[in-house]
Amino acid sequence: MGKVIAIANQKGGVGKTTTAVNIAAGLVKEGLSVIGIDLDPQANMSDYLGYDNKSLYNISDLMVAAANNNLSDEYIVESIVHSKEGIDYIPSSIKLSGADLFLSNVMCREQVLNRILKKEIFSKYDYIIIDCLPSLGILLTNALAAADSLIIPVQAQKFALDGLVQLEQVYNMVKVNVNPELKIDGVILTMADNTNMSKAVEAELERKYGDTLFVTRIHKRVEATNSTFEQKSLVSMENSVLGAEYRNVTKELIERSRV
Repeated sequence: MGKVIAIANQKGGVGKTTTAVNIAAGLVKEGLSVIGIDLDPQANMSDYLGYDNKSLYNISDLMVAAANNNLSDEYIVESIVHSKEGIDYIPSSIKLSGADLFLSNVMCREQVLNRILKKEIFSKYDYIIIDCLPSLGILLTNALAAADSLIIPVQAQKFALDGLVQLEQVYNMVKVNVNPELKIDGVILTMADNTNMSKAVEAELERKYGDTLFVTRIHKRVEATNSTFEQKSLVSMENSVLGAEYRNVTKELIERSRV
C-alpha cells in the first residue's frame, strides 16, 4: 500500500478540501497514482472532483460493510470513481454523518477505515489522500488510525490557532494507543495575505512548528473559489498563482516522504 495522508483541521473553512484535491492533482502531475477518500458528510471533495452520483457505493456504505465484516473487493471496485484529471476517489454522502451511531457498538471501531484501506486493491496507489471532516469525532480517529501521516492546513486568520491543541491531543491519543507510526508531515499556511493578522499567524506557526511548517504559503485569491465551482483543480490551470503554489507544496511533500 502507498502512503496514506490524512488532511485535517477541526476548524471549517481553512482550505482543507482545496488542499486535499490540489495535492492529489499535483501528485498525479508528478506521475504518481492517487486515490482520494472523501471522509466528510458534506462531500466537498466529491463535488470538487465532479462526482455525478453514478457510483453504486460510497465511503459510508464501505464503512458499514467493513464494520459488519462483509466488505468485498467488488464493493470497493464499484465505489471508486475516476475523475477527468486522473485522480481516483471514493465519494462521500450525507449518510456518513451517522457514523457515530453505526460504529458505536463495533469492536475496534476506530480501525474500520484501516481495515478497508488494507485491502489489496489499494496497494496499486502511490498515495491515498483522506479529506477529513471538520470535527474531532470517530471519523477523524478512523482517519488517523489508518494514516501514515497528518497534514494540517491552517488559515491565516484570527482564531486560526484555536483548536489546534485539541487536534494535537487527538493525534497524540491515536499515536500512543492505536497507530505508533503516525507522524505530522507538515502544517500548511493557507489564505495568507499582507495583513498584520496574517503575518502574526505565520510568525506563531513558525515559532510553534519550525521545520514542520511547509515553506510554501498558499495565498488568499478568488481563483480558489472559482476552481471549486468549475470542478477543476488549480494545479491543472496553467497560469494559476495558487496552482503553482500547490505544485510547490506537492514537491515539498514528496521530498518529506523520502525522509
